[in-house]
This record gives sequence, structure tokens and C-alpha cells, in this order.
Amino acid sequence: MMAVLFASVAACGGDDTPEAQVRRTIEAMEVAAEERDVGDLTQHMSPQFRDAYGRDAKELSQYVRGYFIANQSIHLLTRISDLDFPTKDEATAKVTVAMVSREADQSNAWNLGGDVYDFDVTFMREDGEWKVTYAKWRSGALR
Repeated sequence: MMAVLFASVAACGGDDTPEAQVRRTIEAMEVAAEERDVGDLTQHMSPQFRDAYGRDAKELSQYVRGYFIANQSIHLLTRISDLDFPTKDEATAKVTVAMVSREADQSNAWNLGGDVYDFDVTFMREDGEWKVTYAKWRSGALR
């Protein structure tokens, strides 16, 4: 599910504010998830990453790999409902992601699955890049 985390609203043109940088990071994670690219997705994780379920970045990477194997096609619809900066090098985001996927073991193109998740994500600026240090997700509802 972490793959879903990595969804966003399109970034603002040439804007280089911290908010625009975080939005671009989320957007890049969304693209990586839709392309099912674990390497590109996990490059946005801090070495200090931990999720609410006790997984570190390596464990999350394995989880995401399994998810991508089970879902051969992933399409995301996302909304950032809240983006705050408690400090100049920390950002917190609330992201709602609707995901439509096609199950890998089904040959019927109409066999689609859909889920909605709400994510709470913390980013830290590390060496000039915004990295995910914490994430928590739960099933959500379209609002």
C-alpha cells in the first residue's frame, strides 16, 4: 500500500518553495507507483524511515514488490488535503488516494479492483531532498 502513498497534485511550474518541492516529491512517488518501479519509489524513503506498523524502508520495499506483483496495472487519483511545515526541514501531509488496479492473476480486462486510502506522511529535508521518514495509512472513503 505504501505505493499509494506516493501520489499527488501536479507540481507548480517553476515554483521552488518547500511546499512545491514536497509536492514534486509526492508526484514523483506517484509516477513511480503507477510505473510499478520499486527502486524509484523507495529512493524517496529516508534511511531512518519507519511506518506506523514497525516496518523499515527495506521491509516496506519487499511489501511493495509483492503488491506490484499482485497488481499488474495501477492508476492513482490523489488529493493532498493538508500540507504543513512544523519546522523549515519537516513537512507533514495528509493525502487521500483512490487506486484502481487490475488483478495479475485474472485475464479478464474488466476484473478491476479499487481502494481508497488516507495517508499521514512525514517528510524531512535530507541533503537538500525531501525524504519520507514516517507513514501511516488506513482505508478511507471518497469525500
